[in-house]
Formats: sequence, structure tokens, C-alpha cells
Amino acid sequence: MANATSLRETNINLRAKVAEKEMIDRAAELLGQSRSGFILEASLRRAQTVLADQTRFVLSEAEWDKFVASLEAPLPDPEALRRLLARTPALEG
Repeated sequence: MANATSLRETNINLRAKVAEKEMIDRAAELLGQSRSGFILEASLRRAQTVLADQTRFVLSEAEWDKFVASLEAPLPDPEALRRLLARTPALEG
């Protein structure tokens, strides 16, 4: 059976200060991981957090009700929205 390292397809290289590398090595050793495994796991966790912050949000029940109400409320100036949507986007023109 192939190990996890042989299934990886590409390299990720980075430079660090000696003290940073030593700290990462100590933490990885405490967890019984390789430096690469430790860095990859930590980076993936951070990437998931960043991406989740861009794609989902969590609201209390009261906040959710207020959010839904604002979506369902009539537009204060529907004509302004019509004018905006009729404009040619700046990147196209």
C-alpha cells in the first residue's frame, strides 16, 4: 500500500527564520508529526477558516429574523435599482 507522502502531487516551498523553523519542529515533534505534515495540516486548517469566512455566516435567531426581514422589505427606491442594473459595467465599457 502506498504511503500518504507518495500520493502527494506537488511541492510547496517556503523560507523561514531559524527560530520559526525550530518552533515548528518542536511542535511537530510533540505531536509525532513530520515538519511537512505539521505545516500542511496547519495551513489547510487556516485555509478552510479563511474560505468559510467568505462563504458562510452564522447568526443568532434574532439576527436571522432581522436579516430575513431586510431581504423581504420593499426597496426604498426601486427606480434607483433599475437605473443601476441598466448601466454598462465599468469593466465592459
